[in-house]
Amino acid sequence: MLYPLPVVMVSVTDGQGRDNIITVAWTGTICSDPPMLSISVRPERFSYGMLRETGEFVVNLTTEKLARATDFSGVRSGREVDKFTHLGLTKEKGSQVAAPLIAESPVNIECRVTQREALGSHDLFLAKVLCVHADEAYMDASGRFDLAKAKPIVYDHGSYYGLGRVLGRFGYSVKKK
Repeated sequence: MLYPLPVVMVSVTDGQGRDNIITVAWTGTICSDPPMLSISVRPERFSYGMLRETGEFVVNLTTEKLARATDFSGVRSGREVDKFTHLGLTKEKGSQVAAPLIAESPVNIECRVTQREALGSHDLFLAKVLCVHADEAYMDASGRFDLAKAKPIVYDHGSYYGLGRVLGRFGYSVKKK
C-alpha cells in the first residue's frame, strides 16, 4: 500500500543497434552522495537482458503528454515492436551511456549499474547517476525545475494520475510566521 509510485520510462540498448523502452513503477532515489537510484525489473522482460549485459540505462521522467507512451511501453514487448518508432519518440544521444534518451521527456537521468540483487519476482538494479539532463522549457526564473509546467504523472493500482497543487515546501510546518 505504498502509493502512489513514480512511473518512468527506462530506455536501454543492447549495444548492437537495438534499443527499447520499459515502463517502471518500482524506482526511487537511494542515495544523494554519491547520487544513486534503483529500478526493479522482472527477469523475463525483454529489457532485462539489455540491462544485465550493458549495465546502463536512462530514466526518463514522464508527463501527462507522455501518459499513453508510458502505458504502451509497459504493456507491449520490445520483442514485438520498436517502441520508439511506433510511439514517434525521438532518440537522443546520451553523454555518458550508450542507451538513448527520450527527447520528449523533461528530465533524463543517465545511469550505470553498480549492483544487481535477485529478490524474487524482480531483480533490483542499484545504479550510480552519471548525468542529469533537464529541458530548459521546464525551468523557472530562479533556475529550478518547475513541476507544474512538466505535469508529471504517478501510478497507483493500475491507474495513472497527474500531480496536483503544491501543499507546502520542505520545512513549512515549523517555519516562523
